[in-house]
Amino acid sequence: MIFDRIEGNRDVCNALVGMVDSGKVPHAILFHEDDGSDGFMVGLAFLEYLFDGNPRVGKLIHPDIHFVFPTVAGSLSRQYMEQFRKLMLENPHFTERELNEAFGIEGKNSVIAVGEAKQLLESLSLSALEGGYRAVFVYLPEKMNQEAANRLLKLIEEPPLKTQFVFISHYPEKVLQTILSRCQRIRIVPSRESSVCRFDDPSILDDLMGALVSGNLSEALEVSDRICALSSREEVKSFCKFAAERMRQVFLRQQGLTALCREESEVLDTWAAGCRKSFPRQALEAFGRMQSLIDRNVSTKILVTDLVDRLFLSI
Repeated sequence: MIFDRIEGNRDVCNALVGMVDSGKVPHAILFHEDDGSDGFMVGLAFLEYLFDGNPRVGKLIHPDIHFVFPTVAGSLSRQYMEQFRKLMLENPHFTERELNEAFGIEGKNSVIAVGEAKQLLESLSLSALEGGYRAVFVYLPEKMNQEAANRLLKLIEEPPLKTQFVFISHYPEKVLQTILSRCQRIRIVPSRESSVCRFDDPSILDDLMGALVSGNLSEALEVSDRICALSSREEVKSFCKFAAERMRQVFLRQQGLTALCREESEVLDTWAAGCRKSFPRQALEAFGRMQSLIDRNVSTKILVTDLVDRLFLSI
């Protein structure tokens, strides 16, 4: 059973087993994970248990499970299914960046377009091939455009019999609110081995925060040039995700919730002591805004300069 391969989130795994055993399974579950964490494995393990331990679930080859994930505009998930399966089997803790690299679409905008929703409607209008459950597994539902989200909403509002929806989201606040409200939300706690904090040059954030905490705007703007010099827009997005996670750790320290912190860090302690208690929340908003605008092809130089200004004013 794939649950045995998950070292962390035991409470979540036990709760999911209890749902299935009791027959009280919400028809739509959204797992909120940090990029590169256990969310995909937990969601897949849940479906494997729901499908009576069928080993084809874990191999991503069960005919009644439909996988949806972001691709370039004009294409469908099924066109990338071979690469998706290979990546997941080799590294179930893959990041969004690694997914784009596996698809060969790094540096391009990825989206879940309305074509995916249309295909799902067609597929779910037919009976399950094996006569039991069917499932829709959506990786990064926040990447759905408005039309796709609205069509999927209709499926979730009136789901076909014995149809299970599983969502894996990094930013549930960006998911269409009417979809989110119909899901059972479950937080996946990042493990220490999670790749969520992987970033090639963490010193960039260290130097940026050092300049901000000391009130040196000129130095902070100099650091911004290093962000702009990163190898690709995907790398800039990775920096934003890395920085957002660090801001969450600063928030926990400021709130006295050190038991929930992922690591001991004098640097993070210094940041927590040197900034306002409102700063982590405002910083999260700023990094999230920058990520969203990167996907819209806004100039990186403009975005990074704006980011530094916002952080400087709020710290």
